[in-house]
Order: sequence, then structure tokens, then C-alpha cells
Amino acid sequence: MLKSNVKSMDYLRIFPALAMVSTCLSLSSAAAAVGADAAAGKALFQQQCLVCHTAEAGDAGGEQGPSLAGVYARRAAGVRGFAYSSALRDSNLIWDAATLDRFLRFPTSVVPGSTMVIALPNDAARGNVIAYLQSASGLRAASGAASDAATAPVPPVSRQTADWRNDGPGREHRIDVNSLPAPFATPSARNGPTLIARPANAAPALPRGFRIDTFAAALAGPRKMLLAANGDIFVSETFGGRVSVLHRNAAGTAAARVDVYLQGLKQPFGLAFYPDAEHPKWLYVAETHRVMRYAYQVGDVKARGEAQLVVPELPQGGHFTRDIAFSPDGSRLFVSVGSASNVAESMSKKGPDAIKSWEGARGLGAAWDQETDRAAVLVLDAAAPARAKIYAAGLRNCVSLTVQPATGALWCTTNERDALGDDLVPDYSTRVQPGGFYGWPWYYFGPHEDPRLKGERPDLRVKVLAPDIAYQSHSAALNLTFYQASSGKAAFPADFVGDAFAAFHGSWNRSLRTGYKLVRVRMKNDMPTGEYVDFVTGFIADDGNVWGRPVATVELDDGSLLLSDDGSNVIYRISYASP
Repeated sequence: MLKSNVKSMDYLRIFPALAMVSTCLSLSSAAAAVGADAAAGKALFQQQCLVCHTAEAGDAGGEQGPSLAGVYARRAAGVRGFAYSSALRDSNLIWDAATLDRFLRFPTSVVPGSTMVIALPNDAARGNVIAYLQSASGLRAASGAASDAATAPVPPVSRQTADWRNDGPGREHRIDVNSLPAPFATPSARNGPTLIARPANAAPALPRGFRIDTFAAALAGPRKMLLAANGDIFVSETFGGRVSVLHRNAAGTAAARVDVYLQGLKQPFGLAFYPDAEHPKWLYVAETHRVMRYAYQVGDVKARGEAQLVVPELPQGGHFTRDIAFSPDGSRLFVSVGSASNVAESMSKKGPDAIKSWEGARGLGAAWDQETDRAAVLVLDAAAPARAKIYAAGLRNCVSLTVQPATGALWCTTNERDALGDDLVPDYSTRVQPGGFYGWPWYYFGPHEDPRLKGERPDLRVKVLAPDIAYQSHSAALNLTFYQASSGKAAFPADFVGDAFAAFHGSWNRSLRTGYKLVRVRMKNDMPTGEYVDFVTGFIADDGNVWGRPVATVELDDGSLLLSDDGSNVIYRISYASP
């Protein structure tokens, strides 16, 4: 692709397809095709622009920009998944031949306020492009019928070169780890977000038929949520050091009252009822250094009786979130503990005999020194918890544990390591196998060796388990929730049942910001397909500052979904009504 001085944001936000076409053609000596020749326009398009855009079925490319299939005769600012300027949204243009011709010749005159400033003055080149877009849309030149923008195809993102400006509801992603750049292909960036108040014109973007409303506000770092049998919602407020209970209004659409159930806690995160949510006797709370439980009856708004210590000591420092989950039969308690470091930089070296002895007692791939019992999922006997054992290792920071309702499988959503470049290492969600080893710190996604620890553990290469779902690197995936509703006044369409939602807290160390959204993780027959789709986006302002940081979700009994946001300290309610 030829380069230009126009920032990618300009053409991606305003009219990405035509802006890239005009950029390519205005810089190409081959642009001087004679007459309105669709074949010449296609040749130029395939030569210069196919790497970023597709226009016809079977095109190989389109990895950064939108599909141009059906773009001719479409309403301006109508392509799903892109954040357009207000100028283009309010233009009420239809991209017929005459309008395309005027826009490509004088874009800022046709749409004042447009940031797409590159014109295509060459009449022949402009005519060829328009003719090709017409033919690729299956229309003849005289056609003026508008297509339904909501059904326009959105090409998948198959590698990680795109940034947040390409995100939008319906945008598909599939990360092929084997095709990612090598370690250190790009420098390691420090690009932390500036958290700002929600701009007046900002709003989350969702697919058609869905709406999002504020459910509760003025919280102190809302993170994990838990639905009680009476409809109350428990939420861990990590920054406030408390657990609160939200009581819904009569309509069930917002919190009418908030009670503080516990306070004075140390970075609380994970919550769970025992033995189950329908007939609970205990509320378990995971703090960063321990797991406690409190006698509970449905409807309680304060802790009942004295707290009981379940896990008296968990490793402290480093990654601080501790999540908990019970096995479906209630016999086992799982606890996730993240690493103390990026890639075990200060962990001492052990010889083969010492490693064999250590792993014999701790499990395959278990780390040591300050990483002992870390980067792992621990397991205890729920009825008589004693010393925790390692259930699975090599999970750098398993932030969130989830039990899949349909299968009973334990899932872990993990933040991977840093400092290997923009595109490594992908975060992920995965089923956790007992005794499984998932790579950290020596390997990632199967047999990919971390070059900083090269040659240290060749014995593990063939034993590493590859995770199920790869997310764009540095997205900071924090939670996974499987959607179950098939009825209820706010229930999502039937094809959502069985799929999962993952919340991305957002990057701080990627040169092109990523994350800050809620995505839908596709399943087929309760197995991951490898794809995820943008579901709620829009938490990043046009200047790259951030006004929301999604954390976790919980499904309510009416089929709606709550989403916690510890950037704006609110909880949102996402509901569906047939459009």
C-alpha cells in the first residue's frame, strides 16, 4: 500500500473506503485510465487497495478497512462498525454516481467539517473508481436504490494491525497466533489512557435493537457482580474496599437503593454463593490476600455473624485480583492467583533434578521463588479446605474464573505478558484442564518460546496447552460470562444463547490503543469457534482519551446484562427489544 501523509483516523472515521481509494489513486501513475472503465478501476483497486479493503466475495485482504461490497447507493455514514463524524452523519447523502463524483472531487466542500481532505481531481480515475464500485455492488450506473446499511457485511479482523478506530458493533476478530509478528518486531510502548469525564456527545455503540442505560452510579471501582435469588446484585467495589448490594426498582431497570454489605476489605474482587445461588448458606469473598466467607440468607443486606477464614493466606503483591468459583457439584473451590512479575525476571535457575522434584510436589510447569503458587489456578476441598494445591499452572494472570453452565467446564480469562511488542502476547480465555500447563513464563500459545527465557525449559515445549480464544494483544481481558436466557422481557435474540461475553479493560502498553469494549465470544455446540465480535464500543473519545473501562458482566433474570465500568464508576444495563 502506498503511503500518504493523511492520518488513518481521517479516512477511517469519515469515509474510510473512498478515502483510501482516493489516496491510492491520487498517488498512482496508473490512475489515468480512460473513460468510466470498471475493469480499469478494479485493476487499480486490487493493485493498490485490496490489502485494506474488499469489494467482492472471495477477495483476499481487507484486514484494516471496511468492506466496499454494496457501498454504492448506500447512505453516507451507514456502514456498521465505524465512528463517523457528525458532519457526515448529518449530511443525508446517498452515494450514487453524481454524489460520489462531487465528494471525491471536493470532499470538504460537499461535506463541510469533513476531515477527509484528499481530493481525486483526475476525472478518468474518479470515473473508473465509481464504475467499479457500481459493478461490485451489483448495480448498473442508472441505479439509485439505497441498500440497508445494517445488513452490510463487516470483514473480519484476522490480525492485530487495526486499532480502536476500526472497532464497532458487529466487527469480527480472529487472531491467528502463528501469523503474528515475531517478538520485538515493534518496540514496547507505554501508552496509558487519560481518563476523562464522559464527553457530552459520547455514547456507547451497540448492535441494532439493543440499548444501554445507567443502572447504578457513584460506585467506588465496581468490578465483579453476583446475582442473588431475590434479584439483588452484589458488587465488589475494589477501590472502595467494600461489597455492596444493589436493589432494583419496580421495573428492574435501575438500582433503587444501595446497601453496604461489607467494608474495610483489602482489594475485594471475586464473589460466590455456596453451596449454590438458589439455596445459599454462605457468601464467599476473595480479597487480595485471603478468602473469607459470611453466613448468608437471601435478602440479607449486612453480614450475618462473624466472618470465617477459608483461605488464610494468598500470595500478595504483583497482580492483585483474586477470583473464586465452585465446581458444579460444589465439592471444589477454585482460586485464581496472578504472577508477581511480567516474565519471572528474578526467578532463580534450577537444574533438571531440582525441577523434577519441585514439579513432583507442585505440578507441571509450577513456578518457584516469589512466584510460588502464582500464575496458577489453585484448588481446595470446599467442605474442608486445607492447603491449596495447584490445579493448573502457566496462566500469567487469570483475572476471572467462569464455570460454563452447559458443560461444567472451568474457564479462565487471562492477561498475558508484556514487552514483546504491540502484537504479542494475545490475551485469552480458555478451558482449564486439571494438571494443565499454559506456558508462562517460558512459552506462550503452545510451543512459542519467549526469547527472554530461551533454552531454559526445552522439556516443556511439547507439553504446553494452547488456549481456546486469542484476543488482541494488550486488550486486558478481565471477565467472561456465558449467556443463558431464552426468555424474559429484555432477553437477547435466541442465537446469543450459549455464547459468551468478554469485557476488555483496555491497553496501556500498545502504541495503537485497543480494548475498552465488550465483545461476544462465539460458540458452536458449546465449543469456541475462535472468533469474537465487537458488541459494545465507544468508550474512547475521538482524541484517544478514555471515559469508560469495562470490567465484568452478569446476566439478570429478565435476560438483560449488567456491565461494570470502573473508569466511570457506573454499572450499565444492556437490554434488547426487537427493532
